[in-house]
Amino acid sequence: MELGRDSDTGGQVKYVVELARALGSMPGVYRVDLLTRQVASPDVDWSYGEPTEMLTPRNSEDFMDEMGESSGAYIVRIPFGPKDKYIPKELLWPHIPEFVDGALSHIIQMSHVLGEQIGSGKPVWPVAIHGHYADAGDSAALLSGALNVPMLFTGHSLGRDKLEQLLKQGRLSKDEINTTYKIMRRIEAEELSLDASEIVITSTRQEIDEQWRLYDGFDPVLERKLRARIRRNVSCYGRFMPRMVIIPPGMEFHHIVPQDGDMDGEVEGNEEHPSSPDPPIWSEIMRFFSNPRKPMILALARPDPKKNITTLVKAFGECRPLRELANLTLIMGNRDGIDEMSSTNASVLLSVLKLIDKYDLYGQVAYPKHHKQFEVPDIYRLAAKTKGVFINPAFIEPFGLTLIEAAAHGLPIVATKNGGPVDIHRVLDNGLLVDPHDQQSIAAALLKLVADKHLWARCRQNGLKNIHLFSWPEHCKTYLSRIASCKTRHPQWQRSDDGGESSETDSPSDSLRDIHDISLNLKFSMDGDRSGASGNDNSLDSEGNDRKSKLENAVLSWSKGVLKDQRKAGSGDRIDHGFSTGKFPVLRRRKHIFVIAVDSDSNEDLLDVIRKVFETVEKERIEGSIGFIFGSDLFYATINPEDGPFVIDFYYHSHIEYGWGGEGLRKTLVRWAGSVTNKMAGNEEHVVTVAEHLSTNYCYTFEVKNAGRVPPVKELRKSLRIQALRCNVIYCRNGTRINVIPVLASRSQALR
Repeated sequence: MELGRDSDTGGQVKYVVELARALGSMPGVYRVDLLTRQVASPDVDWSYGEPTEMLTPRNSEDFMDEMGESSGAYIVRIPFGPKDKYIPKELLWPHIPEFVDGALSHIIQMSHVLGEQIGSGKPVWPVAIHGHYADAGDSAALLSGALNVPMLFTGHSLGRDKLEQLLKQGRLSKDEINTTYKIMRRIEAEELSLDASEIVITSTRQEIDEQWRLYDGFDPVLERKLRARIRRNVSCYGRFMPRMVIIPPGMEFHHIVPQDGDMDGEVEGNEEHPSSPDPPIWSEIMRFFSNPRKPMILALARPDPKKNITTLVKAFGECRPLRELANLTLIMGNRDGIDEMSSTNASVLLSVLKLIDKYDLYGQVAYPKHHKQFEVPDIYRLAAKTKGVFINPAFIEPFGLTLIEAAAHGLPIVATKNGGPVDIHRVLDNGLLVDPHDQQSIAAALLKLVADKHLWARCRQNGLKNIHLFSWPEHCKTYLSRIASCKTRHPQWQRSDDGGESSETDSPSDSLRDIHDISLNLKFSMDGDRSGASGNDNSLDSEGNDRKSKLENAVLSWSKGVLKDQRKAGSGDRIDHGFSTGKFPVLRRRKHIFVIAVDSDSNEDLLDVIRKVFETVEKERIEGSIGFIFGSDLFYATINPEDGPFVIDFYYHSHIEYGWGGEGLRKTLVRWAGSVTNKMAGNEEHVVTVAEHLSTNYCYTFEVKNAGRVPPVKELRKSLRIQALRCNVIYCRNGTRINVIPVLASRSQALR
């Protein structure tokens, strides 16, 4: 992994890869797929273009013998976006649906492969989908909705928090921040992740109390109240909040041997690790120093403004006693030339070089251009050998994996008091916390640890004694226990050879006995679809009825044709009687989906297309296995005269029910509609009214009398999120109608 190359290749990449590798080695886990983007570009290492790469377990030589054919942990790279170009994460947003569909294709293929190997021929579906960072959270929400699999989310760093930090620095306006970082799109993805997740995994308590509380969809106090109501089995009135779980990141420790000795004495060897020549990276760093035997202050961070390296250099440059006692080593990623770096990173590096010149720190500060990932442990070992200190001065650190790595190598730490280091320090007690904005405080903490040998030794021992609490096996045990607490949501589809029939009591209300209900949904499904020169057709109401009646007549005549064909077939082979009886038999035979997108200028065109589709799939038409999406529901034609022409897909209801507020949400929406009144010219009439005749159990519909007086959709969405009500709010028909549907429902999700 090319860590430190840019802002997309930081500690999060290492975290996710190590988590996947560790999970793949855990008892009870058969396979872990880490889905990411495929990049075939000369700008990056060739391995990023490999479609699949196995992550071999680190600590189990015998593991390979025990594995099944497709078991283990894998990186699976999905092609999406520009094929031959590496683009930064801020520009990936338009390509997310393409990634989701590629990922879905892989998951379905893998479910069948695993089904043949270990599932007795039945597909084996994922037990959970875990999104890491906002763009993957957005993707995971769509995948979770398509597969009906529990979703987990880890933010790593959060958009609202980043926005606050950038505004505090005052260098950019809110609009400039949004243009540069696409921050509002990122924040909406994080809000959607809260809507769709069952569990949000954080590294620290601070992340919950100070970062997630900035979001509309999360409130620590409300979460505790809802949790208490659930424990007491009391109704939450449709409100839902994901469970926040603190699981510190893990680390591999088995290969680490803490450094003994110092620069004056030889390192103590043993039989397993005899004394060996110095690693090349040591001389690469030492060449910077006039006196390489002095204790080394080590910082390992990208040259990113939020990492606060310039304050560290100022603190070192302005504290003479510290400069006399110690050297400073800055490992700031990899670079060839400054001109080739991103403008932000280049700006930070130039500031550092100017400060070195200002304080005349030549011979006291090392800033090597290159290091390999496998050399990082050697850099920690060198700092420990000189009796040095590791520092993380970031303005805010979501977790601080480098602090754990440093502790494992026997290095005391100085770290920011903002974020994860607080929790790490509480467990390890191996250093000092500082205010990252206060350079005197940073210099004083470093001087204290470097000068007081007893304090240094105590911090080193404390870190080594408690470090096992941050191991990957510990992390994975807690992680898997949380996943086990999620209710399995994927429907257990019945097969046509199951023998038993659906009982008449399954869901009496699901059978559509009146074509009028279908006509309402038909009208709804076509809201705003009519094309006109201006893109908005306000004549929809006048022409809609005529179009609606033609459509419902077309569908009705088709459904009569199905019944006629059934009677014609008699008891012949064309109709499977085990299939044609019972209430929802058609669901057992679904094998294909036909997606037809129609852009028609006239009703006649549309009706002609529908007729051609029905003729083309004649066999499926006779069996009654063609489905339709009307509004937020899926319908199937039936060949049972008692059921009328259509039945609702009740499995789809169980699929989209996740997080649906039901009656509690409906009452809240009715109250909201009542509160939106037209107060212009003394007129107090209601602007939004409930459309009961258009509403269904999974779609609450409201008619808008004055579109100009209705709050923007994002305001209604925000209001519902604040109340922990999870749903999709859609303004349609040129702003004359509002539909509120489940968070996992939409036409695109129904197609998926």
